[in-house]
Amino acid sequence: MFYLGKVADLVTEFVLPIAHNENLNLVDVEFLKEGSDWILRVFLENKEGELTIEECERVSRALSVILDEEDPIDKSYILEVSSPGLERPLKTEEDFERFQGELISVKTFKKIDGQKEFIGILKAYNNGQIKIDLRNGKEIDLDDNIIARVNLTFEI
Repeated sequence: MFYLGKVADLVTEFVLPIAHNENLNLVDVEFLKEGSDWILRVFLENKEGELTIEECERVSRALSVILDEEDPIDKSYILEVSSPGLERPLKTEEDFERFQGELISVKTFKKIDGQKEFIGILKAYNNGQIKIDLRNGKEIDLDDNIIARVNLTFEI
């Protein structure tokens, strides 16, 4: 069976030394199907939270060489290397510390008080628990084990 998470984990191992060599932070790796295409996305940023086209190109070239040599993916795919953008995912403790006070969107695996999506200000992250001030004025604490995805968000 083809396991998508395993591909992302393997590619993460390949790209981490490349990112380190370029003084970049690896934000996320995704392997997913969009329409008829398989997409391998690698999201990176430099210390300022940005990514230049030149940095993208260098990482893409270096990663392509490794992927061609190792051939770990049994499907045809498109490699995309880019910045995580405005709605960047938060994955590490450092991410949660860095973005305290920012507006985030959290999706959970199960419903809490009848909903699975929460938007509010990230107040704290401690021992695997996220504290959010919701837009309705309430506060909620969510454990890591029920969180499917957390990302920065913005209001229009």
